[in-house]
Amino acid sequence: MLLREVPIPPDLSARYTRNSAGRAWLGRLPELLADRLQQWRLKVDLAPGSLPWSGHGGLVVPVRQEDGSPAALKIAFPHDEAQVERHALALWGGSGAVALLASHAESCAMLLERLDAGRSLADLPMDAAVQAWGGVVRQLGLTPNHRPEWREFGHIAARAEQWSDDLPDDWEHLGRPFPRWLLEAALEVCQTRGAVGRRSAHDVLVHTDLHYLNVLARPEASAGGGTPTPAGYAAIDPQPMVGEPEFAVAPLLWNRLGDLPAAQSGPALLARCHDFSTAAGLDPDVSLQWGIAREVENALWYAGQGHRGDLARSLWVASTLAGNTLDSLPHPHSLPEPGQGPTAG
Repeated sequence: MLLREVPIPPDLSARYTRNSAGRAWLGRLPELLADRLQQWRLKVDLAPGSLPWSGHGGLVVPVRQEDGSPAALKIAFPHDEAQVERHALALWGGSGAVALLASHAESCAMLLERLDAGRSLADLPMDAAVQAWGGVVRQLGLTPNHRPEWREFGHIAARAEQWSDDLPDDWEHLGRPFPRWLLEAALEVCQTRGAVGRRSAHDVLVHTDLHYLNVLARPEASAGGGTPTPAGYAAIDPQPMVGEPEFAVAPLLWNRLGDLPAAQSGPALLARCHDFSTAAGLDPDVSLQWGIAREVENALWYAGQGHRGDLARSLWVASTLAGNTLDSLPHPHSLPEPGQGPTAG
């Protein structure tokens, strides 16, 4: 396939045409892609008429290496999370996460193991997703050592300390968009799990965006049909930090709300938090605490952006985890999946 025949997915184009930095990056993408294809001796392996894969922050093109083996070429918009992704993948070494085959820091490009983009934990029944996710997390939980890559990551406890200052200011600035008690619940977590209360001996490398769509099947594990074992799945797009591994549970709680039972949805959400934590060998109470703090922080961001559906979802999850679901919110089955909610006009 000729380079000019590699289209940019419309969603990615729409996202990065909103500002000058994004437009400049989109304009350079063909050059960046051509350079990596040449330097790494790759051939585009994209079926005619099909689009490359794309996430929130980058383009992923299926390619063939010089020996004919499949791989995936990822070129990310140069933001902070993308700059440190290669360091986390190098540390994991393909255990629990997609294998890193090569990287180029200047272009934010990586050559990766090719996973099955059509099979993620979002496709599995919840019981199977629990076991697969738990197995992946157990593989990802590396303890910091002497390797220089560890110096590249931010600390979750420091993030909590920053939230202690930012959340009250944001809450006031945005006109107090939810009850004070819920803000206080999040601040209590920040104090308990921040630099003062954190269990530094438990610090590991944490994938902080480990939702269902960010865990893909390895092709060899899914080729025979049926459900792959946990070893047959690998995480992508890690947004890595160092800290308590329970921080990773929260994205599972604000996704797939439609899978909760229509009756007793609140208790079922708490049970989900317990089940995923237990499967990964984590403390369910600490996972719940981080879920409150992360969703309150999300809620304030959504309030500032005018994302009403996303705000309602975050408030339902946060208040339910805190033990007092807000009465004014829609039923969770009526709430949008992340990024799909209506915005303010």
